Amino acid sequence: MTGNHEQHQQQNAGQEPAKHRRDKSVQRRRVLIGGGTVAVAGGLAVAGLASADPLSTQQSTPKAATSGTASASASATATTTVCTLTAEVTEGPYSLDGALVRKDIREDKEGVEVQYTFTVVDTANDCAPLADALVEIWHCDSLGEYSGYVGGNGHDEEDDGTFLRGGQTTDENGQCSITSIWPGHYVSRAVHVHMRVHTDVTLTDDSYTGGEVIHTGQLFFDADINAKIQAVSPYSDNTTTETLLKDDSIYDDAGASSGLLTLTALGTGVSDGYKATLTVGVDSTG
Repeated sequence: MTGNHEQHQQQNAGQEPAKHRRDKSVQRRRVLIGGGTVAVAGGLAVAGLASADPLSTQQSTPKAATSGTASASASATATTTVCTLTAEVTEGPYSLDGALVRKDIREDKEGVEVQYTFTVVDTANDCAPLADALVEIWHCDSLGEYSGYVGGNGHDEEDDGTFLRGGQTTDENGQCSITSIWPGHYVSRAVHVHMRVHTDVTLTDDSYTGGEVIHTGQLFFDADINAKIQAVSPYSDNTTTETLLKDDSIYDDAGASSGLLTLTALGTGVSDGYKATLTVGVDSTG
């Protein structure tokens, strides 16, 4: 597993570069991101989304209710048909090549459990589920340190270059699940997770070769829940300044279309963990 040494050398005091979005005039992909699960009807139906691209003029209209009941009306209003062109986010300075293909990426890292479920749909095929795509995620630990770059954010700990990194391939429904912990924080960025979606990879015993990255993005968490988690152990041991979601340089306050996860508590307290769901739409044709 080899690191991106050029990016590593360029990092300054553990901070990610100020510029994170790719030049829209140079590279843009069709990317649709939505919270919750996908209900496919007539090829495309995704819950409650809006365009995050200010240049896009194509916006959907909620479908008319087919029932006179209030519940049916609310359900119809919450369902929209959206495929929109959205600026991608760069992978940042902490990426590594050759992610492990595994369901549980925690290794020995302690923290609040997060059970991710991602649904990948293909905008080039009427938003049909995209099978056999590799969804890769990586993020920092409770102290704000990334594997392969430990020390970049001011903490001294063991570094095997693989903790809190990995991915899974999607099934015939375009879904995959990954278990990790809630990320910590570090100076200049709100709490977040990095994501890449690959197609046409060849799986090895525990990793992959080849393929093409068709989406690079970031995932974000509800600010109120995050505040409670950052206040409990082991997150409370991190004394670095935290950037709030509303002040983040990447998140643009567009909700699920900007990577805001839908969270469901696994228990009665924040330490019991959460389920996190997101629908990610990509253009498989590039």
